[in-house]
Amino acid sequence: HSPMYFFLSHLSFVDICSSSSIAPKMLCDIFAEKRGISFIGCAAQMWFFGLFVATECFLLASMAYDRYVAICKPLLYTLIMSQRVCVQLVVGPYVIALVSTMTHTILTFGLPFCGPNIINHFFCDISPLLSLACADTWTNKLVLFILAGAIGVLSGLIITTSYVCILVAILKIQTADGRQKAFSTCSSHLAAICILYGTLFFIYVRPGSGSSLDINKVISLFYTVVIPMLNPIIYSLRN
Repeated sequence: HSPMYFFLSHLSFVDICSSSSIAPKMLCDIFAEKRGISFIGCAAQMWFFGLFVATECFLLASMAYDRYVAICKPLLYTLIMSQRVCVQLVVGPYVIALVSTMTHTILTFGLPFCGPNIINHFFCDISPLLSLACADTWTNKLVLFILAGAIGVLSGLIITTSYVCILVAILKIQTADGRQKAFSTCSSHLAAICILYGTLFFIYVRPGSGSSLDINKVISLFYTVVIPMLNPIIYSLRN
């Protein structure tokens, strides 16, 4: 179980960091009469949050691959999931997320903002910031769609492929107890994936609309506050 716990420790770290980049400032603004954030503070908040959310997507993909090896190739598990491979499956998500987030941050804060610079959100996210720019943001939106879509499709493809193979392997198990044990091993991971990917797809990939920013504020609560709180509970049910 050590590789899975290794991934879980990094998932917990990412959840803590992502919520910590949003929650303290959000709580201060709730009780403050004057709510504001500096230009540098806004850029830092957007960068850190984007980094950890993108990292979580690929960490979940790494965990799906770990479950695939554990269920479909149990005799080779310790050989395949060596310490070196586990480190690579954790470092990779951080590197990909770093490149993606840096691209978004540079493009977004390279735009001119003419005022009044009132963000229609409870934290500095890409979409509300682009709505404040007094320049054409078509390129930014295209890059956002491509990178967010690529992250979602690539990590989602790894997860889907892993679980299709897992499902095929489970259906070959003769005993009901064996199938139940295999399903229970993956159920918590699938729950976390569905919640995270559902909210991220709704905000970053779906076509925008006139009321999308107001809707996004409500949906954003799930992946900024609710999901980091639920993940420890979800995974502790089986781990």
